[in-house]
Amino acid sequence: MSEAAAVAESVLGVLTELVDVTARHRASVDLAGRISCDGAHVLLTVGEMDRPLPDPEVEPGLYLVHRLVDDIGQYRGDEAGYVTWASVPAPSKTQ
Repeated sequence: MSEAAAVAESVLGVLTELVDVTARHRASVDLAGRISCDGAHVLLTVGEMDRPLPDPEVEPGLYLVHRLVDDIGQYRGDEAGYVTWASVPAPSKTQ
């Protein structure tokens, strides 16, 4: 598997789990996300949840997320919910 394909697979896995968890704990009818890349990381944001991010013991898919990301966190969104962000490493050719 090429490096690009491996990164794409990791991003899809993380995005799938974050959307799944957010959809079950959403703060409103809407669910929004964003994907951006700075060359070293792919940043995913998904919102908005009606609670802080649960522990992996409660949402087992988050074990996968924590394994694939360099960092994960939350901030308060526009709708009084929590937006979850995760940073997936995307090694560049110059590293």
